[in-house]
Amino acid sequence: IPLSSGMILLTWQKIAPTALLYQISPSLNMEILILLAILSTMLGGWGGLNQTQMRKVLAYSSIAHMGWTVIIALINPNLTILSLMIYIMTTLTLFMTLNLSSTTKIKSISNLWNKSTPMTMIVFLTMLSLGGLPPLTGFMPKWLILQELIINNNPTMAITMALSALLNLFFYMRIIYVSSLTMFPTSNNLKHHWFFSQTKTTNMIPTLTTISSMLLPLTPILIIMT
Repeated sequence: IPLSSGMILLTWQKIAPTALLYQISPSLNMEILILLAILSTMLGGWGGLNQTQMRKVLAYSSIAHMGWTVIIALINPNLTILSLMIYIMTTLTLFMTLNLSSTTKIKSISNLWNKSTPMTMIVFLTMLSLGGLPPLTGFMPKWLILQELIINNNPTMAITMALSALLNLFFYMRIIYVSSLTMFPTSNNLKHHWFFSQTKTTNMIPTLTTISSMLLPLTPILIIMT
């Protein structure tokens, strides 16, 4: 499917079920939420390890992030909304950058260095934020969710979720390693691309990049709001 359709499926389509989850949160069963969260994070983590298509990687990452969104719905529903908002902002940034550069495979990211180095850096920074690496914005919801689980006497679940997050971070780090420190066996004609001026709009990408990577210092304000 086109990158624009995938972006809608992984962002806009999650708003309605998350809103429903938020409304019925007082009547949810914690055991069922824990089971769903573990299955989602493990499936999303293991499924994305051997993928070469960026759309498949982001699809499995979306499954894993829904596990983090679901597990906190009963304890603190406001964190569910916060986690979804940060995920949507980060995913929008990555999809818009990939769509702008017409990149769909990991191999294409390795060739993106010759087209636009800043765009490549935005892709890498956003992927690390999706993986939850501190001090990027994606670390904030995971940190707050783990803190809430520990406060509510669920340290085992907190450890399990933290370990499952390493799977997502691993396959994002693998993509960055393959794309930046190694080079696929291609001819020189494929490694060097003629630079054409962009005709697509890029107005939102700088703003979304800032939001998806530099909001961690605002965590105390968001804690007060939630």
